[in-house]
Amino acid sequence: MEQRRINDFSVYPIGLGCMGLSAFYGPPTERAEAVKLLHNAIERGVNHFDTAEMYGMGANEKLLGEAFADRRDKVRIATKFGPKFLFDESGKPAGTTIDGTPENMRRAVENSLAYLQTDIIDLYYLHRVDPEVPIEETVGAMGELVREGKVRALGLSEASPETIRRAHATHPISAVQSEYSIFSRDIEAGVLPALDEIGATLVAYSPLGRGLLTGALTRDNKPGGEGEYRQAAMQPRFADGAYEANLALVEEVGAVAANHDAAPGQIALAWVLGRGKNIVAIPGTTKLRNLDSNLGAADIALTADEIARLEALADRVQGARYNESGMAAVNR
Repeated sequence: MEQRRINDFSVYPIGLGCMGLSAFYGPPTERAEAVKLLHNAIERGVNHFDTAEMYGMGANEKLLGEAFADRRDKVRIATKFGPKFLFDESGKPAGTTIDGTPENMRRAVENSLAYLQTDIIDLYYLHRVDPEVPIEETVGAMGELVREGKVRALGLSEASPETIRRAHATHPISAVQSEYSIFSRDIEAGVLPALDEIGATLVAYSPLGRGLLTGALTRDNKPGGEGEYRQAAMQPRFADGAYEANLALVEEVGAVAANHDAAPGQIALAWVLGRGKNIVAIPGTTKLRNLDSNLGAADIALTADEIARLEALADRVQGARYNESGMAAVNR
């Protein structure tokens, strides 16, 4: 598949979301194995890697810094700031907050540059919009980083159409990152038209529905355990009842996959990429075989009938994509 554009650089349409290597999907991947996966991704043509300050409290950025130190010219690195972990008096995690102030941005970007072992970040996002700080103030400060040569391009994550337009009027916004998949299509009504309007790229995260759309999860193989956030309290689609109902919908994806001798996850990625030339995807994985499978999606072309069949599924999905507090932090 042809390269697609983010700002003034090209990326392969299927990048790599790196979060799961360090956090939220169970124990962190053993470091040597994680570095090996990242190097193999480059060898297979992947050049867009996505991380964030909050992924392991800097651990994920440090991992990428180590892996890419001797091959920085082969990759485009995106990272994000905004959410901050809170701790109680004993030092234990006590939730998160969002800080979009210029002061927090300065602190975060200097840490990110050091952790990533680079002097410039290719794409720098506001990870979540801070409702207490005008977007013009946050993005105006982020624009200073571009002028200083510390950042190449700016992005927002999970922002509303109005916020996207206001931000772009302050400084050009090159990309917006939002969850987008066969199961999550809420951005189509407002966000996608706003991106077309300003000429920005959608970076689709969780295009595989946090694993639901891969076909690998089953009633007997349900995510859980320490460090795993795909549980009912955080992810209602994984709650008892909703989980089983959503797995039944994946059988429809599997039926389409059978037409192409493909995996369900490949069909899910092909659907996302087929929605527009200004869309790229960043599925995450910790396994090389899954990476290879994901990349195979670039060669799949869906028919109009198959697309219609897949698009009928979103209205039948049970459970929101985040819990109540998580949903309150999106589309701001």
